[in-house]
Amino acid sequence: MDKMIVGLMSGTSLDGIDAALVKISGHGFNTRVTLQHFISVPFSNKLKEELLDVMDVERSNVAKICSMNVKLGALFAETVMELCEEAAYPIEKIDAIGSHGQTIYHIPKTINHYIPSTLQIGEPAIIAYETNTTVISNFRAMDIAAGGEGAPLVPYTEYLLYKDIHKGRALQNIGGIGNVTVIPKNSELNDVFAFDTGPGNMIIDELCKQLKGVAFDKNGHWASQGRVHKNLAAEWMEMAYFKRQPPKSTGRELFGREFTRKILQENRISANDFIATATYFTAASIADAYKRFVFPAVHIDEIIVAGGGSYNTTLMNMLKSLLPGKTVLTQEDIGLSSEAKEAIAFAILANETLHQHPGNVMQATGARESVILGQITLPPNGDPKIMIK
Repeated sequence: MDKMIVGLMSGTSLDGIDAALVKISGHGFNTRVTLQHFISVPFSNKLKEELLDVMDVERSNVAKICSMNVKLGALFAETVMELCEEAAYPIEKIDAIGSHGQTIYHIPKTINHYIPSTLQIGEPAIIAYETNTTVISNFRAMDIAAGGEGAPLVPYTEYLLYKDIHKGRALQNIGGIGNVTVIPKNSELNDVFAFDTGPGNMIIDELCKQLKGVAFDKNGHWASQGRVHKNLAAEWMEMAYFKRQPPKSTGRELFGREFTRKILQENRISANDFIATATYFTAASIADAYKRFVFPAVHIDEIIVAGGGSYNTTLMNMLKSLLPGKTVLTQEDIGLSSEAKEAIAFAILANETLHQHPGNVMQATGARESVILGQITLPPNGDPKIMIK
């Protein structure tokens, strides 16, 4: 029986909330998915600054986190209502909402006295109450419990949607962070592996904000005007993260505002040169990850790029030049949406949770076993539409 599920995604780039209304039939390897409608609601500059404060170890505190958890929950609920209104689909007919939440801190490996952990906020009870709909959230926690890094989680959904008996594919997402899912041709789920390649748009966006007073480098315009300082990019590529074997994940803790402040303090080059060099750094980190960990293991016929970075023409041209002889496409090139991809993924993962079916890929997260992801929050008076197996 078909289900109508809303997927919500708010990523490390802090652009806003992506919401996808998805028709899903079946589950597991029999899943069939049709995108019905998609919207993206940008964060205000004020909210973005509040989120950055919440994520900053120097400026954050428990009161800020506590308040922002509920504030985001209300905003997620508003986004669902806006999505349904635009789609002319009655919200009471929605079967479930899959909410990724907003990651505010991610510790994939033990660091000093901090144990592996991850925290996503956006209170599901608020979403469930305001929409009167069952919410599945906190997808990463069970993978962490099983010894994984809790990321990346989209590889399971990418395998369902993109596996091909004739082609080896690399699914590259360039959001705030870059990550790749590798799907060998004619593969089983156990053949799939994935990991975070490093920075995506995060450093570029922060440079644009500090140097240009704009949120991002539209179409890679500023990068195209600057000169790439390859010596600087090579220095940044010496970071230990890039040499670490997968599975691995990273985030704003390594490539966020503090990294950008440091490189601005240590170097005296023009604004355009900074943006061009950071753009090259993202492309180089992706290409290096492929050469180190992907190409030696799997023959890749197509690299399919999604996320906001796929719209950065300069970044895409740099990536293609660093991967000569490889076919580099975008989601749009194969008739799909780069923007909607991750929101769709969390609708699919919510559906897997409701069927009590595992949704992680052990080779991607490093978990000891396949586990059911997500926690279920029922609306205040229950939900007769949800029959948990």
